[in-house]
Amino acid sequence: MRKLRSNEVFKPGAFPQHTYVSRMSADFPVTYEFRLEQALQTVGFLTSIIGPSKTGKTVLCEKVIGLDKMISLTGNDFKNSTNFWLTIANKVGLSLVGEQTETNSMQGKGMAGVTESKSSSITEKYQTGKDRVIDFFKEHDLVLVLDDFHTAPEEMQFDMAYQLKDAIRKEFKAIVISLPHRADDAIRKNPDLSGRLSLINIEPWQEAALKEIATTGFKALAVEITDEMANQLARESILSPQLMQSICLNLALLLHVDKDKDEQPHEITDKAQLELAYRVTSINFPYDDVVKKLTAGPPTRGQKRKTYELPSGNQADIYHLIMRAIALDPPIISITIDELKKRIDLLFEEKTDKPDRKKIKDAIEQVQGIISDSDVFYQVFEWKDEQIYILDPIFLFYLRWGVAV
Repeated sequence: MRKLRSNEVFKPGAFPQHTYVSRMSADFPVTYEFRLEQALQTVGFLTSIIGPSKTGKTVLCEKVIGLDKMISLTGNDFKNSTNFWLTIANKVGLSLVGEQTETNSMQGKGMAGVTESKSSSITEKYQTGKDRVIDFFKEHDLVLVLDDFHTAPEEMQFDMAYQLKDAIRKEFKAIVISLPHRADDAIRKNPDLSGRLSLINIEPWQEAALKEIATTGFKALAVEITDEMANQLARESILSPQLMQSICLNLALLLHVDKDKDEQPHEITDKAQLELAYRVTSINFPYDDVVKKLTAGPPTRGQKRKTYELPSGNQADIYHLIMRAIALDPPIISITIDELKKRIDLLFEEKTDKPDRKKIKDAIEQVQGIISDSDVFYQVFEWKDEQIYILDPIFLFYLRWGVAV
């Protein structure tokens, strides 16, 4: 049998056939795959999936539905759209514009007194609507997956909910995916959809499940990894199976697993190997501009910003301190204002001047303003209810390993 290559085993951006991990639902002792299959088999219901970013919601859909039957769109696809069904039709290559010709016949006598028939035709264009799209999806057994539903304009969200309400009654299959703290209120709190929803809440990954990706994958590559090293990989993956796939792939590449022809066994036993893999993994992540923008803070308008002296002797302003604090151990995806204050205090010696809670809170609100006014790419975390929610765990990983703030 042909030996598998590293990029066949670890697939950060595609369906991981050899390292897919099935997890049990937290609500009931069945798998998430069963939950989704059950939802799709319930005719006339809309499926709503909510879970943290980069935790495999889309991969779950690919596993259950199949890539050939899954039509994926995101909330961003509807930012400049006013026609929900036309956007979907364009995605599947279905034309909603047709032509209709109407012919009129007339009879009259010609110059010789002979009766002649004359005809004229008018061709008009017309646009069909949602029924044609629904019939197309049903005919080909397709499922619409609306990922990042929360990124669509709020008005468009409610329009999509209205359109889907009627479509599911006609046995149209659709799944709406969103983040926990940006719950799809247009869907889950819509009274018109009450009693017609299949709700699936995806829990954050546990380290044991993430560890399984590493142990299963490296076994397939004939690489030995200790429990301690696998546990450290799981911890640094920040609840993200996608990030775990990336780290493991780069670790395998650093070990030259695919190039060595002497079949010598490879082992992962050294923490330094992991840390090098973390740094190599972060190389191609495009967050440098994001970090620069957030640490720059708002315009100072000619006033010099207060800086604080760190034990190293370096100076850092409040915005740099916030980013440094977020990057500290342990890596977590939600941080309260009090926890952030404790982390910032850890950056200083006991009797050094430190920013107080109000100063920190004011600065975070300023950063949130910058994020809100920026493109989606810069929306890596959100300040809400005195808590920072990391929207993108890969950004947090980049803060920890890819840049010195």
